[in-house]
Amino acid sequence: MKYLSRIVDAELDLRLRSVGATLIVGPKWCGKTTTAKQHAKSVLEMQNPDLQEGYLKLAETKPSLLLQGEKPRLIDEWQLAPVLWDAVRASVDNSGEKGQYILTGSVVKDDSQTKHTGTGRISRLEMTPMTLWESEESSGNVSLAEMFKNPDNEIDGALGKLSVEELIFAACRGGWPSALSARGDDAKLFIATDYVNNVAEVDISRVDNVERDPLVASLLLKSYARNISTLANKTSMRKDILAVQDVSMPTVDSYLAALRKLFVICDIPAWSPAIRSAASMRSTPKRGMCDPSVAVAALGADPEYFLKDFKTFGFIFESLVMRDLKAYSMALGGKLSYYRDRYGLEADAVLHLKDGRYALIEIKLGSKEIEEGAAHLLEIRQLIREYNKTEKQCPLAEPDLLMVITGGELGYTNKDGVHIVPISALKT
Repeated sequence: MKYLSRIVDAELDLRLRSVGATLIVGPKWCGKTTTAKQHAKSVLEMQNPDLQEGYLKLAETKPSLLLQGEKPRLIDEWQLAPVLWDAVRASVDNSGEKGQYILTGSVVKDDSQTKHTGTGRISRLEMTPMTLWESEESSGNVSLAEMFKNPDNEIDGALGKLSVEELIFAACRGGWPSALSARGDDAKLFIATDYVNNVAEVDISRVDNVERDPLVASLLLKSYARNISTLANKTSMRKDILAVQDVSMPTVDSYLAALRKLFVICDIPAWSPAIRSAASMRSTPKRGMCDPSVAVAALGADPEYFLKDFKTFGFIFESLVMRDLKAYSMALGGKLSYYRDRYGLEADAVLHLKDGRYALIEIKLGSKEIEEGAAHLLEIRQLIREYNKTEKQCPLAEPDLLMVITGGELGYTNKDGVHIVPISALKT
């Protein structure tokens, strides 16, 4: 199978020219190792069953020997021998050269296992499952970067690449590279199911060597999936589990922490500007997963189900869009949040760039909801303008872009300047 270029390729190249080592993190199976191998000249695979025992013993006695090899040297799943982190840091310090090491890991780094943070020596690069642009299912007719450069440019006639039926399948299959090469639609869909089963039965206990119940893990994943793209609190998710299994809130917290370490769940923080009373802002994180297929698999659903239930698919669709926006925003040095107040006014996503520019974004699956979403964005912009009239000393920047991302196939700019963008037409 040919290598499909990833958004992080350019980011990794930049880091190899800038710092001594780069750590690539993200959920298992999202393609970290494959991408790293495109840039590495030698590889140390810590998970190799034939050599792992020897590697671990060598790591205990003289870890520097494991770093020998042509540079950049890839150290895959370095956390199996945490001492390698400190060995890499020392090697970078001693040589002062750039682009020496690439490390990959599928769990959040545990600082208690290493002596140094690696700041200034080891750069962190997050990777997500494949976006529609990376899996070649987006036409790329609308560039997020270009829209920020020229926000007044109209995008009339920009065509997406996927029909609604194809979009549903893409969401259920997910952005797993191995799913693209699987033989048959049933095999493509199986990858996400297998991923969820592995997380519940194995990974959630191995991540920090705490024995956890696979049933509770599965129930929690299912509850999280039921509440995807909502502001559901942990108490409500615990109630879902209690219907089957007795579990305490501290236990729920422990399982959630493990899922975060594995990059399985990735909530979206709230954006709380001072345009309304602080008491009216919603500050609960919006529930998110690394890929929409994880939610689909946890629910036990399939494409046929969503063809009959577009309302539920709307939440899965938002998860897909947030996955893609996260990858695109990271490439632009940006971050994602959401806006919602108790009056019902919302922006499903707020994309902030590091230079202060930002976009307000609504996510609407069907065409009937587009004008409603556009109206929300215009109302938020008007609130900001009214706020600035009274708070002239500390004005809030107006949004540079107003966008409604849809599941349709035709992009355009409406009379108010709101861009209507098919997700299957979007790229970085």
